[in-house]
Amino acid sequence: MEFNPILKGLEDVYGKMLLEQRLSRTDGLHLLQTTNILGLGYLANERKLAMTGDQVFFNNNAHINYSNVCKVRCGLCAFGKDLGDKGSYTMSIDEVVAKAGQFADQGVTELHIVGGIHPDLPFSYYLDMITKIKERAPQVSLKAFTAAEYDYFAQMENVPVVEILKSFKEAGLSFIPGGGAENFSPRVREIICPGKLSGKRWLEIHQIAHQLGIPTNANMLYGLIETDEELVDHLLALRDLQDQTHGFYALIPTAFHPKNTKFENVPQASALRTLKVIAVARLILDNFLYIKAYWVSTSPQVAQMALSFGANDLDGVVREEKIYHTAGATSPQMQSEQQLINMIHDAGLVAVERDTYYHVIKTTRP
Repeated sequence: MEFNPILKGLEDVYGKMLLEQRLSRTDGLHLLQTTNILGLGYLANERKLAMTGDQVFFNNNAHINYSNVCKVRCGLCAFGKDLGDKGSYTMSIDEVVAKAGQFADQGVTELHIVGGIHPDLPFSYYLDMITKIKERAPQVSLKAFTAAEYDYFAQMENVPVVEILKSFKEAGLSFIPGGGAENFSPRVREIICPGKLSGKRWLEIHQIAHQLGIPTNANMLYGLIETDEELVDHLLALRDLQDQTHGFYALIPTAFHPKNTKFENVPQASALRTLKVIAVARLILDNFLYIKAYWVSTSPQVAQMALSFGANDLDGVVREEKIYHTAGATSPQMQSEQQLINMIHDAGLVAVERDTYYHVIKTTRP
């Protein structure tokens, strides 16, 4: 193997990649802790190019947060409110359907629908919501409710979560978002979200969804209290499940935003940390085609840099994002399709508008 000076300190990992050997936990830790950021970016970019070429994906999507009322009230969350709090709200089904219809009429191809763990809403509210949105906008993919919400629905109805997921699939559910994953470490969850479902339960619900033919994404929170070991272990747990089910589409590494949370004293993740996390995710997750640079949480500028560190998806237009902005995100609440295309073209890459399932809608070259 010819020595490449840019890979100083990363030769062993590069050697494994050339031999198509899977990276280990030790490799992941080494990569997270390297100071050779350019070498790390080079390896992640090479892996990305080998998997999907010079394409960067995005979609025309919108978010609907039907309520911010949540009885769990995780310490990491700035969005949730108690019932009756100033600023708390819950949309009626008609209001949700009307908003979904407006978005559909604007050309949105995917709706991302999540809320809190509401103490009072009946199960029928959620199922009717999906049914009626699908009737109003049959052409739109519905990516709805997190594993935490499905776990709660199963408790409400006192039935196995598989029955809940079957009901939603029949009603028109297309996809499940990756929210609620945070970090799978029991230590981390006990501190940041002790009332939320366990990491093991999150993985179990996504496994069941995959078995029912419902694809999902996976999130990973970073920049709070997780150790490098806990971050790598989170990635390895996702890789193991993907080996079994092949049901994940994308990983979304999401930077923690401390404002208006119980962790306001935690410094925000640096751009360097973001680029490292995305690059290491790309290298560890050899069975995930898509790694997102979620511009809402990282900023459009850092997301654009991440396209050279293994990321190949910018998520989308994201109309009306609320959850990160209540935690102090300073990114815009929306990027136009042309803005996303410009971000991609400025990085010398090919912009691909996709649908929820990564079918190509339109390709534009720089």
